[in-house]
Amino acid sequence: MTASWITAGLGVVASLIGWYLTPNAWGYGMFGFGLALIVVGVLDMFREPVRRRY
Repeated sequence: MTASWITAGLGVVASLIGWYLTPNAWGYGMFGFGLALIVVGVLDMFREPVRRRY
């Protein structure tokens, strides 16, 4: 669960950096990458935890 929050938080940081660099092509790339990290982090929060079978 903690890794999901870290991933989403890094996505917010990357999106903000991309937002400030937007006129540049790197800005659009960073913004899109940040949004993708946010989506992956949020989807990971809803995932069912894997239980080990012994």
